[in-house]
Amino acid sequence: MYHVLLNIALAAAVVILLGVYVSWRATRIDRLHVRLETARAGLDVALVRRAAVALELAASRLLDPATSLLLAAAAHEARIADADNREFAESDLSRALRAVIEQPGFRDTLAGRGDGAALLEELDAAARKAAYARSFYNNAVTATRTARRKLLPRLLHLAGRAPLPEFFEIDDAPPETSAGAVPAR
Repeated sequence: MYHVLLNIALAAAVVILLGVYVSWRATRIDRLHVRLETARAGLDVALVRRAAVALELAASRLLDPATSLLLAAAAHEARIADADNREFAESDLSRALRAVIEQPGFRDTLAGRGDGAALLEELDAAARKAAYARSFYNNAVTATRTARRKLLPRLLHLAGRAPLPEFFEIDDAPPETSAGAVPAR
């Protein structure tokens, strides 16, 4: 009788420990998904801010009309792009910003005009924040995908019906600063 009770107690302890572990894993995956959503919202805010500053620069009358049109078109496309085309539109905006700002003498010329220096500073900050936000989001995607790839979460469907998160890959290299290239992340 003693052996039967001991076996039952051991089995109950194993079931309880397994239940606690499964619950911990499910909570971990849920927290990773919350972190992922927060990082995505931060990325969206940073990208919208970058596009808004680019539009502000384009509308500032500090640039020639052709440059203003190029920059405004790229920023507008980035702001209205749907989910399928967002990465392309954001990459196009990055390339347009570099094409405009990296022209020889552009920064010095613009800095000498009205609010040009402040606008360039704001644009540099927005571009850096967008790059950091994308990096943070992609790190959250990596952590979430890694946790979901384990055997137990896959077998027990601990992520529920949540889709597997995708990386956000864009050309987000900011334009060169007046002191040279922005250091790599």
